Amino acid sequence: MLMSDCCHFVKGLDPAEDAFAGTVYSDVIDIKNHRQVTFQIYKGVGATGISTITLQAVPSLSPIAAGTAIAFKYRAITTGDTHGDLTDATATGFTTTAGSSQLYLIEVDCQKLASLGLRYLWLKAVEVVDSPVAGAILTILSEPRYSTDHDTVIA
Repeated sequence: MLMSDCCHFVKGLDPAEDAFAGTVYSDVIDIKNHRQVTFQIYKGVGATGISTITLQAVPSLSPIAAGTAIAFKYRAITTGDTHGDLTDATATGFTTTAGSSQLYLIEVDCQKLASLGLRYLWLKAVEVVDSPVAGAILTILSEPRYSTDHDTVIA
């Protein structure tokens, strides 16, 4: 099976030279049809810039208000293809590490959020050290609750 057949990809934040300047937000994601969401932060060139990463969730977009910060899990890949440990982050999030060429995988259990009545989710990055970092955010929704024709619920 191809990854593109079992996952839904969403541009969270387009690549930019100073992607995490100030406070930035990924696009809002509707999680109702998936069991898992992964935000992939890619930090390219940038030696000293760091940000605090949190996730925000709300039950409805009408009206959209400040989100509820939620706990999540993440894994850093800061050296080549060496994956760091899966780490629990509280609702206050975590702070990225200074340096270039890094990936952060932020994992969320959509079913847990749905049980709390939360349906929409986005990533918030607040710059801690003001120094340009090239980067982007990709969002991957996986483990669909419905088959590709959306007629059948997957148990």
